Amino acid sequence: MFTTRPTLQGTHGMVASTHWLASSAAMAVLEDDGNAFDAAVAAGFVLHVVEPHLNGPAGEVPIVFAPAGGEPVVLCGQGPAPAGASAAHYRDLGLDLVPGTGPLAAAVPGAFDAWMLLLRDHGTKRLDEVLRYAIGYAEHGHPAVERIGQTVQVVHELFRTEWTTSAEVYLPGGSPPAPGALLRNPALARTWRRVLAEAGAAGPSREAEIDAARRVWREGFIAEALAGAAAEPTTDSSGQRHVGTLTGDDLAAFSASYERPASYDWNGWTVCKAGLWSQGPVLLQQLALLPDSLELGSPDHLHVLIEGTKLAMADREAWYGDSTHVTVEELLDPAYNAARRELIGPRASVELRPGSPGGRTPRLSAHARRVQEGPLDLVAPAGAGEPTVARTGESRGDTCHVDVVDRWGNMIAATPSGGWLHSNPVIAELGFPLGTRLQMAWLDPDLPNSLVPGKRPRTTLTPSLALRGGEPVLAFGTPGGDQQDQWSTHFFLGAALREPVRGGLDLQGAIDAPNWHGESFPGSFYPRAMRPGAVTVESRLGYSAIADLRRRGHDVTVGDPWSEGRLSAVARDPETGVLSAAANPRGMQGYAVGR
Repeated sequence: MFTTRPTLQGTHGMVASTHWLASSAAMAVLEDDGNAFDAAVAAGFVLHVVEPHLNGPAGEVPIVFAPAGGEPVVLCGQGPAPAGASAAHYRDLGLDLVPGTGPLAAAVPGAFDAWMLLLRDHGTKRLDEVLRYAIGYAEHGHPAVERIGQTVQVVHELFRTEWTTSAEVYLPGGSPPAPGALLRNPALARTWRRVLAEAGAAGPSREAEIDAARRVWREGFIAEALAGAAAEPTTDSSGQRHVGTLTGDDLAAFSASYERPASYDWNGWTVCKAGLWSQGPVLLQQLALLPDSLELGSPDHLHVLIEGTKLAMADREAWYGDSTHVTVEELLDPAYNAARRELIGPRASVELRPGSPGGRTPRLSAHARRVQEGPLDLVAPAGAGEPTVARTGESRGDTCHVDVVDRWGNMIAATPSGGWLHSNPVIAELGFPLGTRLQMAWLDPDLPNSLVPGKRPRTTLTPSLALRGGEPVLAFGTPGGDQQDQWSTHFFLGAALREPVRGGLDLQGAIDAPNWHGESFPGSFYPRAMRPGAVTVESRLGYSAIADLRRRGHDVTVGDPWSEGRLSAVARDPETGVLSAAANPRGMQGYAVGR
């Protein structure tokens, strides 16, 4: 089969990510005898610099990884709601949704501590050896990709008139950065150099230095600047000025943490995801809802997969969150899924139909119930589904991803996001803004995803790791908000069921295959819209398949031929040790490297 690029193969190391500079930095670490975890940390910090419209240091990152010879692990870099972030406080401000921008939407930042914990416990390199690539690009500049300038153009008036610290970084010379123009962030470079200097004074050991860097973030000059920014009245997507709830005490109390992954066995594979505080189990539920036999790429395959996604996403709305009383095991119970599978009929559904695991009665937010009824102001435009800058423009936010496998068999997938350049004003002394992840929590009481101090907002970020025979074989993921586990399921089925390439998984073929996403559920990002029965497909899907979907009652939007999915993946054959990698051609930005 023709693909846009080859699936790379080698034996030393493989990296795939959403930006070629991040992939190259990670590969440089592998070439310098670093392992997959060292390389992933280096890539993560480069992504903060070269994709600032997609992630930042004050965002979050869920990570799923497997050390060589060890069990899969989830590392949670999702911070919780601050102690003062009660739903009552937001309602007292006259809000019925958490704003999509501004300090009220800021959770406790989690990305930095997660990367540091990974480096300390599983890496081999010192802090300066993994940070030097990000420092170099921030200090000396990197060629701006098109979407940075496009994002800044949408919010440039806000930057120019109110978020002036952001204008200093992202409106050089008064204009958004042109594609290919060198974009610098000297304040960010100074921040990391100061962290290195202060952490280096902690002692000679690598571990002591990394722990000292974590303290600088939690309790030192960075924590002071973050808390100060949260206390600054800021115009947000509600159209009003608000101060946030994040304090120094919240920052000091947070630590990233390790967890057992949620997992599901399917057709000889074991797929590992983060738990119900994330969107991850949606992919597992989609697999559990599949019938025993279904031909890849057939009309029935696509219809059943779309309908199963609706059911899994409906369960997400009713049961996922940090306060849930439902377990992943209940949602994956064979009897439960057999009953749910019976709901998939020959026609497209337009209802939001959560199940009743354990006989419980599902509860949806008041907003979700209103959205399902379809008032005009809550129905999404065609093709929506990712974070947006609401009422300050319609620039899409999004996410990054990186996968690494090394010659020893260590494997990792990470999905950094949040802290976008358009989420909050840049903190002048740090060079980056606060995040906005609290916008994903509801203000209704007693829901699994209600805004509760100390609880994590449910996130769409969802890296994946898959094993065969207990051996890690495949790490993958994608940006895309609510679309992530839709695109990822389509990719995984393609990789698992396609004919091998040179004896290995056809990663590039599965990434290149025409993709799709549905929107028959409330979106996770402000203004939380929904399009009942809607599905957007790439035009490459073909006239016959599109016509078949429409005959079955799907509200089909035909998108551009290369518009759906931004996956990257790495793999390892346990029998031969051959490594492979592939990355998304859409957007002309993702890249895989290796040897």
